[in-house]
Amino acid sequence: MDRVIEKKKWNIKKVLTIAGITGLVVLLGGSIYFSSGKSKLNVDVERITISEIAKGDFQEFIPVNGIVMPLTTIYLDAIEGGRVDRKFVEDGAAMKKGDPILQLANTDLELSLANQQTQVFNVLTQMQISRDQAQQNTISKLNQMADVDNGLKEADRIYKLNKHLFEQKAIGLQEFKSSENAYQYQVRRKKLAMQILKQDTVSTRKQQDQSEESYTNMKSTLALMRKKVGDLIVRASVDGQLTSMDAEVGQNKNKGERLGQIDVLSGYKVKVDIDEHYLPRIYNGLAGDFSFADKTYKLTIKKVYTQVTSGRFQVDMAFQGKVPAGIRRGQTLQIRLALSDETKAILVPKGGFYQQTGGNWIFKVSEDGKTAYRTDIQLGRQNPEYYEVMQGLKPGDRVLTSSYETYGDMQELILKK
Repeated sequence: MDRVIEKKKWNIKKVLTIAGITGLVVLLGGSIYFSSGKSKLNVDVERITISEIAKGDFQEFIPVNGIVMPLTTIYLDAIEGGRVDRKFVEDGAAMKKGDPILQLANTDLELSLANQQTQVFNVLTQMQISRDQAQQNTISKLNQMADVDNGLKEADRIYKLNKHLFEQKAIGLQEFKSSENAYQYQVRRKKLAMQILKQDTVSTRKQQDQSEESYTNMKSTLALMRKKVGDLIVRASVDGQLTSMDAEVGQNKNKGERLGQIDVLSGYKVKVDIDEHYLPRIYNGLAGDFSFADKTYKLTIKKVYTQVTSGRFQVDMAFQGKVPAGIRRGQTLQIRLALSDETKAILVPKGGFYQQTGGNWIFKVSEDGKTAYRTDIQLGRQNPEYYEVMQGLKPGDRVLTSSYETYGDMQELILKK
């Protein structure tokens, strides 16, 4: 009697066949995955920063440091060089205009003053001698003129008398002609004497004028020399506070060397250093703000110094409105200097991603939050907190803003918690 043998569902051949097919599928799937170019990397969520894209107020600004300075500073320079002989006040003293600060000693300058004084005295003495000589010469010329006048009168008297006698035939022609010649001689002599006296008067006046001009010039030089010696005492030119004084007794100071400064305590300004990169965008009127004692105060650029030193240039900023109470000279302020007006924009927080991407792409988190994939973007303006998104992202998107340094060329990140 025959017995029906029941066929087995899972034999070795069938298992091997199924395993082979499964392996082939896995191999093909892996090949397709790796040939697609999308390399993946597992990333711990706790080690990255995920930020949300938002739309909000954006203003382009740069953080800068400013130093509080007096509104007006008068520098004290040595008008004349010399050795510091005496100090009347110390650094920080309150000064009134004209108060002495220090005295310099300059032997050569003082000797020059003494020589100039001697020269002026000599010129004055010579002028007096010349004036006396001129007066004596004038008196002599006047005496000569008096003699000439007397001789002319006598010659005129005799001439007229002889003329009358000659007409009456009381005297001869020879005697008349003699008196006539004597009279004409005295007339010529009078004209010559008058001409000499006139020339002498003009010459004397010219000489006196030259002497007086020379004396006046020498007096001006003497006054200038006295002023130079007087400048050896350095005085306050305005009311204020003496600061940055750099002079000690016995120290030599050259002409033009800085001795200190006087701060006029009528107000303050802020001196700000800015990177030369921003020079084309900085101009008078730009505004900034800073926080002081839990309050915000505004500043405005009043002057731009375009000279660049060590890659930086300076601007002066003025307080807008009330100056903060308690602010002091030399205090450092952290200022937000605005480079644009406030506008609405799509914003992405700043982060380390920019160093690897240059702002051309970013890892965007999927809606389910399990992966992050590479997305092309375009960024615009920036400030210390945000980049302005021009395209590629919208409000509500989430992106990785931390550093991408260890991601290499990965196209997709698997976010693991």
